[in-house]
Amino acid sequence: MIRVLIVGTGTMAHDHAKAFAAMGDVEIVAGADPNADGLRVFNAEYGIPNGFSSVEEAIVWGGFDAASNVTPDAVHHRTTMPLLAAGKHVLCEKPLATNQLQAAEMAQAAADAGVINMINLTYRNVPALVQAAQMVQDGLIGEVRHFEASYLQSWLTQAEWGDWRTDDAWLWRLSSAHGSMGVLGDVGVHIVDFASFAAGAEPDRVSCRLKTFDKAEDGQIGQYTLDANDSMAMHLSLTNGAIGVIHASRFASGHINDLRLRLYGTEGGLDVRFEDWKSNLSVSRGEDLRKGRWVDIAPAPVIPNFRRFIEAIQAGTPVAPDFARGAALQRVLDLAVASDAAGACDQVI
Repeated sequence: MIRVLIVGTGTMAHDHAKAFAAMGDVEIVAGADPNADGLRVFNAEYGIPNGFSSVEEAIVWGGFDAASNVTPDAVHHRTTMPLLAAGKHVLCEKPLATNQLQAAEMAQAAADAGVINMINLTYRNVPALVQAAQMVQDGLIGEVRHFEASYLQSWLTQAEWGDWRTDDAWLWRLSSAHGSMGVLGDVGVHIVDFASFAAGAEPDRVSCRLKTFDKAEDGQIGQYTLDANDSMAMHLSLTNGAIGVIHASRFASGHINDLRLRLYGTEGGLDVRFEDWKSNLSVSRGEDLRKGRWVDIAPAPVIPNFRRFIEAIQAGTPVAPDFARGAALQRVLDLAVASDAAGACDQVI
């Protein structure tokens, strides 16, 4: 039985708790959060027997094998490092940190500790993405030359997930003072991973434009200064020579939470879609390529991240995406910010 501590009891923590609670070989033994009321309600909902106000308190107690870190982005480094030092396995929400220096420190600490470490890049759970990556690896579309990817949300123009103007769970994502890197850090990390993972190569150059739109009088709502970027447009090149474009926005009206990727190779193309919470994959190759036709294929099911994390602990074997991947993605995000500051000048990774 793997004993899990959940660190942070906000909105995303419920996804973690539900996933682990459904596993017969996992027991959620404790929660940790400085918000006593939130912790009490969370623990009661999931029948969690122990609660702590900090990671340090939980470590002193010590009755857990692994931690699932669901704290806000700016707290990932501070809450993860003590867990690694204590020899605990850690699954951390994305982005790994809010800058590459901290992300690299976390990756090195995890390697030095010899523990299972994983960053929860949610869309590695999308069957179409995983199958597309395998098809590229198997050479089924030849050498990748070009790609286009998007991650589109519209919660700044509709209230499907609640009113961002009054809900702290959304307002902090609009404020750099609260640790947000804006849409770049929130969903940009996903789409950079989405594209480069499927293409089978690492980013090596990036240029980027970021945009923050006026959303409230004087750019302020309560304690939140709304200065984090709302939209991004990025040009990326990969180590395999491919180039492509990536864009993401919270102002993509009509799109609740949609991702799309097209990969173009010397012998075919792939179209990966996660739209309306459904996974779809199309391919154009052989005779279909000659005629410009795209054919839908049924991707094979995948084992979700949460389960792969637990199985890696049980087997004592590494699991992807790990902290090293998280640090590499953070490097891209940091250089995207630098590129924007320099007028979208090219940055070498």
